[in-house]
Amino acid sequence: MPSPKPTRSSVPRTESELSEFLLRACHDLRGPLRAVRTYSELLLKESARPGADLGAMLAFVANGSVQAGLLVDGLTEYSLALQTDPGSFQPVPMEVVLRATVAKIDSSLREGKAEVTYERLPRVHGSADRLMQLFEHLIDRALRHRGPEDPRIRITAESREDDWQFEVWNNGPAVAAEFAEKIFQPFERLHGKERPGPGLAICRVIVERHGGTIWVDAPPDGGCAFRFTLPAE
Repeated sequence: MPSPKPTRSSVPRTESELSEFLLRACHDLRGPLRAVRTYSELLLKESARPGADLGAMLAFVANGSVQAGLLVDGLTEYSLALQTDPGSFQPVPMEVVLRATVAKIDSSLREGKAEVTYERLPRVHGSADRLMQLFEHLIDRALRHRGPEDPRIRITAESREDDWQFEVWNNGPAVAAEFAEKIFQPFERLHGKERPGPGLAICRVIVERHGGTIWVDAPPDGGCAFRFTLPAE
């Protein structure tokens, strides 16, 4: 059953929401940083022992460093999205933005054997850089949450009274109704799995900074559809 479209709030991301986000991010950073510290201390001890096999501990240190780096990158990108200034918006050709996004992530698309198609897309009023981020995160999610078949991603847009409604559909598994809001919360755990990071939270901030809304639906014909609105040019 399709998820109900959320009502847009006229209030931007509040200080309390930002504070909660930072607390979650700091909590998640402690894990990989603790691992780096623990195995670094073990390396120091073992390095003095003749014939010690340090490879496994070095791998743990490297993995912890990578995870911490990804979290910091997410924090940086989220902060940039929060700083989006509507006063600097200009007419943006979404078709050009999408082509630039696909070119940027071409290697990931090829590696994942993914196909991206789109219909004629309109011009909107916004930030080209932020809207490129939006497309990149939604396409990336389709690659990471894929089904048994090669990923197919389709982007369309529908004109409404004073804005455009976009749809980024993929043939991966649908999002269960109980998680339709949670997936837009940064670092939220779903099904007890690893936290997905702030990607969809960044999407929500970008869309709301543009005066729109974003939500996820489970189309009757299958797949997963992220829909969002943007103001017309």
